[in-house]
Amino acid sequence: MQRTAFILQVHNHPEQVNKFILQLLGSKQADVYVHIDRKSYSDMKDKIVLNSNVKVLEESVDIEWGDISQVEATLLLLKEVVLSGKNYDFVCLRSGQDLLVNDGFKEFLMTSRNNIYMGYRELSHSELGLVKIQWPKIMRKRYANYHPIRILRRVLLTLYSKGINIIPNRNPFPDEYSIYKGSQWFTMPLEVVKYILNFLQENTWYYSFFENTLVPDESFFQTIVMNSHYKTDMVNNNLFYLKWGEALNERNSPQYLRKDDITAIENSNMFFARKFDCKIDNEIVDYFVHNISLKDRELAHS
Repeated sequence: MQRTAFILQVHNHPEQVNKFILQLLGSKQADVYVHIDRKSYSDMKDKIVLNSNVKVLEESVDIEWGDISQVEATLLLLKEVVLSGKNYDFVCLRSGQDLLVNDGFKEFLMTSRNNIYMGYRELSHSELGLVKIQWPKIMRKRYANYHPIRILRRVLLTLYSKGINIIPNRNPFPDEYSIYKGSQWFTMPLEVVKYILNFLQENTWYYSFFENTLVPDESFFQTIVMNSHYKTDMVNNNLFYLKWGEALNERNSPQYLRKDDITAIENSNMFFARKFDCKIDNEIVDYFVHNISLKDRELAHS
C-alpha cells in the first residue's frame, strides 16, 4: 500500500499548520515531518498536533529569504525521512501556509509512481547572474521594491548580462551542467530523494557553489535532477494553485488567498494551494478544511 512522507517548513500560525497536518493524515498511509524555523521554534514546538505519524525535527535552521538556509531546512527534512527507514513511495515538500484543496491526491500518485512533480525551466544567460555572482549576505535578503540594495541587485544582474561580473562566484561548476530554476515545492519518489542525498555527499562542490547564490532554493534541487538520468521523469508541475500579484512589486510573489479566490482554486483542479493566512482570511482556510474529505480524523488523537 502506498505511503507518503509530507515534509513541512513552518514558521507561524500553529493552529493553521495543524489543520493542514490533519488534512494530510486524513489521506491515510501518510507521515508528516515538520521543520520549525529556529526563530519560532520555542514558541511553536509544543503546539504542533501530537500524533504517532507526526515528527517535529529537533534540529532547526534560522531560515531567511533568498538564502541557502531554505535548502538546509529541506535537506534536514529529507535526511530525517531517509533515516526513518520507512519505504515511502513519495516525498512531498510543503509549507505551513499550504492547504489541500482537492480530493484524490493519494489515488493520483498511485497512477504515476515514477513521476517527479516540480516546476522548472532552464536559466537564460541574463538570469545566470543569480548563481554566477557571489552575493554578500546583506544582498540575499527581502527588501522593498525601491530599496537601494534591491536596486543594486538589478544593476549587478544587468552588468552580468552584458558580460561584466564584478564579484564572481569562484566555486567550481561543471561546464556541461545546465542550471534550472522553479518553485521550491516538489513531490518526488523516495528513490530520487536518496539519489539527491548521495549526490551531495559525493560532490561537495555542489553545495559550496550554491552557498552564496541568490534564492538558491529555486535552483538547487531542480538542477540536480535535470542533470541526472531522472530528467525524463520530470513533470513541469508542482501541483499547486498560486495567485501571482499584478503590481510591479508583487509579480514575483504568490499573493495571500481570500474567499473570493475559492472558485478559481477549485476550477484549477490542483491538489494544493498557497498562500493561506488565518489572520488575513480565516474563512477560506475553514472552507477547504471542511470541504475536503478528512477521513480517519481519529488519527489526530492516536
